[in-house]
Amino acid sequence: MDLLISPHPLMGIAAAIPSKSVAHRAQILAAFSDGPSWVPRTFANDSEDTSATWRCLKALGCSLGHDREGTYLMPVDCDYLPDHVTLDVGESGSTLRFLLPVVAALGCGATFICHGRLAERPLSPLDEQLAQHGATVRRSTDAEGAPRLELSGKLSSGTFVLPGNVSSQYVSGLLMAAALMVGATQVVVQWPIESRGYIDLTIDELERYGVHVREEQRMVDDMPATAFCVDDGSWLVTPGTIHTEGDWSNAAFWLAAGAIGSEAVVVEGLPAGGRQGDRAIVDVLRTFGAQVDVLRPREDALQVMVRRNQLEGLELDISDIPDLAAPIAAVAAVAKGTTRLTGAARLRLKESDRLETIAAAIRALGGQAEALEDELVIEGVERLSGGVVDTANDHRIAMMAAICAAYAEGPTTIVGAECVRKSYPAFFMDYRTLGGIVRPIS
Repeated sequence: MDLLISPHPLMGIAAAIPSKSVAHRAQILAAFSDGPSWVPRTFANDSEDTSATWRCLKALGCSLGHDREGTYLMPVDCDYLPDHVTLDVGESGSTLRFLLPVVAALGCGATFICHGRLAERPLSPLDEQLAQHGATVRRSTDAEGAPRLELSGKLSSGTFVLPGNVSSQYVSGLLMAAALMVGATQVVVQWPIESRGYIDLTIDELERYGVHVREEQRMVDDMPATAFCVDDGSWLVTPGTIHTEGDWSNAAFWLAAGAIGSEAVVVEGLPAGGRQGDRAIVDVLRTFGAQVDVLRPREDALQVMVRRNQLEGLELDISDIPDLAAPIAAVAAVAKGTTRLTGAARLRLKESDRLETIAAAIRALGGQAEALEDELVIEGVERLSGGVVDTANDHRIAMMAAICAAYAEGPTTIVGAECVRKSYPAFFMDYRTLGGIVRPIS
C-alpha cells in the first residue's frame, strides 16, 4: 500500500497505544502460569508482532477466547505438550528470541518459520549458550527454500553467559525460560549492558507473575558483569488480569511531531512508572530545545505535551534506546546544526538496515543524512521538500516519513506504508485524527 501525504500540521491529543514490549512478555508468562488470565480489550496490542506471539502460544496448546471485552487465556498444560510443533513467528524478532529458550525449556522439538529479514538476523551467542545446556538450534530450508530454524533437545538450568552488546531479548528469553526449568538459573551479562531497560521490563513482568530475579555483581574473564539469578522452585502465578501500559516507543513519533511542528501535540495514557527505556524521548526532545510539559492527571498515568522551540542539533549515544532512532532523526532533520547519533550499530540488524534506511528516507525528503559504520550524522535543514520514501518494509521508517511529511514543502509518497501493522496498525488512522492528510495511491 502506497500513501500520498499532503503537508498539514499535526495537532491535538493522541492516546498512547498498549506497549508491544510489555504485551509480548505478559502473553508468554500468562501462557505458562498456574491459571487463566484475562486481557481487557483496552490493554490488548493487536500488532502483527504480538499476533505472532499469540499464534505460537496457541500452537503450543494455549487456548484463547475472544469477545468485545477482551481475551480470556487458558495456559498451556505442560504435561501434554506435542512432540514437535511448528511455530510461525512472522517477522517478530521478540517472538523468536523469547520463544527459542522458552520452548527449549519445555523440551518439545519445534520448527520456527521466519519471514522477511528475520531469518538473516544473527542468533549468536544465544544459540551457543542453548547448545551448552542441552538444546540445539539448526538453520534449514523447506522444499521451496524458505528459511527455518529447527530446535531440538531440552534446556537444562545452570549458568548462561552473554556479552552485554548483544540483543537484550536473549537475556529476557533466558530469564523467562528460567521460570520453567528445574534448578537455579543465572544469566550472567558482561558490562556494558546495552538496552538495559528492556531487561528491566522482563524482570518487572516476572515479578508480577511471582518470580523474583536477584542481581549479583561479579567478574567474568576479568570483566565486570551482572548475574540475573532465578532460584530453584520459582514458578509462574497468574495475576488474574493482564494490564499492558502505554507505549513510549510509538508515542515518540507524535511527540516528535510536536517538536518540529507549529502546533502542540499531546500524548495521554503514558505510564507514570514502569521501566520502558524509551521514556528517554522526553529528555531528548528537551535537549533539542523543544518545550516539553509533563502532567500527571492520574496517579498511574502521564500526559505529555510538546511544542516547537528553537531546535539545535545534539550528540547522543542511542545504544540503550535504539527504537528511538527514527523519531529522533525526524527532529534532527530540521534542527539547526549537526546531530550525531552514536552507538547505533545494532540498527543495521532491524527489519531493515535502519541506519541506511533512515539516512535514505531523510535524503529522499530533501534533508541531509549519512550512515557511517555505527553512527548516523544528520545536518539539519530549514525545511524538508517532500519526496518519495521507500519504507524497506520497516514500520519505523514509515512512521518517521509520515511525521516529516506533515511539515514538508510539498507532498510525500510513502511506498509500502502497510508495514506499520507490525507495531501500530492504527497509526494512519490516528495520524488523520491529528490533522494529517493521507490518501491511498492506487
